[in-house]
Amino acid sequence: MKSEREIFEAYLIKRHLRGTPQRGMILDTFLKREEHITAEQLYDIVKKRDPSIGQATVYRVLKLMVEAGLAREVDFGDGVMRYEHCYNHPHHDHLVCRGCGKTVEVLDSVIEELQKRVAESFGYELTDHEMYLYGLCQTCRKKKA
Repeated sequence: MKSEREIFEAYLIKRHLRGTPQRGMILDTFLKREEHITAEQLYDIVKKRDPSIGQATVYRVLKLMVEAGLAREVDFGDGVMRYEHCYNHPHHDHLVCRGCGKTVEVLDSVIEELQKRVAESFGYELTDHEMYLYGLCQTCRKKKA
């Protein structure tokens, strides 16, 4: 199995782009983090290591990582785009707290099978999906009580 770096480098070559030290640092920094991260958060981390890296560069590299299949954009409905790993990571859905924003990744085979059956019942062959379930986490429910 190819590494994320090998996949990214091959994608850059295919697009006739150079693999720069800045792109490599942004990729490595993203890959070391397992949480849902915003472009701004990633920028804040990499600029501490290399102040010459601009915010636009971080956005462009994230876009390249998405196109290369290494990252996925996730939108929890709060107006902020986040990114998560997707290469060599199992598909999962998300529970999102409307109170504090806490997210939980959920992998449930019963839900996956049901989604597939629903798609098929409408004549669709499911190729991909995203599911977000919104509510209040236990902590936020206790605060409201």
